[in-house]
Amino acid sequence: MNSEIPAEKAPRREGSLEAPTRHPIDWRSQAYYQRDSLDRELERVYDICHGCRRCVSLCEAFPTLFDLVDESPTMEVDGVDKADYQQVVDQCYLCDICYMTKCPYVPPHEWNVDFPHLMLRAKAVRFKEQGARLSHRVLTSTDRVSALASIPLVDATVNALNGNKAFRRVLESTLGVHREAPLPKYSHRTLRKRAAELGRELEPVPVDGVSGKVALFATCYGNYNSPHLGEDFFKVFQHNDIHIELVDRERCCGMPKLELGDLDSVVKAREANIPVLAGWVDKGYDIVAPVPSCVLMFKQELPLMYPDDDEVKKVQQAFYDPFEYLWARHKVNLLKLDFNNALGDVSYQVACHLRVQNIGLKTRDVLNLISDTRVQAQERCSGHDGTYAVRRETRDKAVKIARPVVRKVDQQQPDHFASDCPMAATHIANLTSSVAKPEHPMTLLRQAYGL
Repeated sequence: MNSEIPAEKAPRREGSLEAPTRHPIDWRSQAYYQRDSLDRELERVYDICHGCRRCVSLCEAFPTLFDLVDESPTMEVDGVDKADYQQVVDQCYLCDICYMTKCPYVPPHEWNVDFPHLMLRAKAVRFKEQGARLSHRVLTSTDRVSALASIPLVDATVNALNGNKAFRRVLESTLGVHREAPLPKYSHRTLRKRAAELGRELEPVPVDGVSGKVALFATCYGNYNSPHLGEDFFKVFQHNDIHIELVDRERCCGMPKLELGDLDSVVKAREANIPVLAGWVDKGYDIVAPVPSCVLMFKQELPLMYPDDDEVKKVQQAFYDPFEYLWARHKVNLLKLDFNNALGDVSYQVACHLRVQNIGLKTRDVLNLISDTRVQAQERCSGHDGTYAVRRETRDKAVKIARPVVRKVDQQQPDHFASDCPMAATHIANLTSSVAKPEHPMTLLRQAYGL
């Protein structure tokens, strides 16, 4: 938990040049949920942010804070009503970009600023005190909603209704889902149902740090909404002589509930997933997932919530971004380069939860191996971020955040537009005038191989 330094005593000096680090999240202590203690820490950090303002262009949390300060009687943080602190929290979707790319005061700096995890604490305190709206609970219950919506015949009905303007108006008035926000489609032929058709035994070839045996954590989205994406993973990995299997069962990784501040539900997700995944690691498998937020949950958030949990640590060490994994194979000449199809110009939006993994632009690097393919990376936030771009109260802000990427994509007029986050890709494509269909980079890689 952040150390508490009174705002008026916080010194002003240049940021640290040391590599940033993260402290464990102290969510199990009673002090974590004390409102007075939280408000003091919010005031301290808000004062530091007010004096810096480097992050003003990242999202709406910082402009909201600075407007509150500038419109207060003192034009300082001490003039802001503490009841308004939550307005800033509501605009943070835990993308982590401010921590990883902008803030000069993160640990080990003495000011010890971890803005995203302070926002998480504020969300958790509010959830503990007030719970959450029914609409927010429903939108973040991805397992339950997806399981119901993917029942045969029900999936076709849901997909049809989600495209009906009259129904979307009702959905907006009842669940607060913005009528113009694109919603994912559901398929009763889930990835789990298709998995039996995809298996092929291969002798694994281990290389430095990776085993040559991969377990695919499907994620809610990969199983229910985009099962063809799992097929792309199987085809590409098998083509490269990597033994791949589907994790036998999973629940939502917990990221949607984390963003809501519902830490009890995150605990339940951990209890369901970690023993299963640790079992795959014990059998010699590495783990990948098709959605960066889910990868980050296992590589960063759960380890910070459970710093002394050996099973969590075991899973963390075996979890890879899929293109990080493929690039490791390429470095030892085990990635096949027998591409049959060029991709031309590719506009590639780098998902925030991929950027903060600090692995570099491995997706771009792999796609650039394809002849006659030019990848232009867009390192700006999509504004989608979980339910932020879907909810009625934040949809307009999500569109505003996405505009720089949308403008770049339309200027490029690419042959393909892709993002590692399927939801971000759909959000951006929906706002462009040049993209008919967004694609996942793994889908593009399969297309390049001609599989």
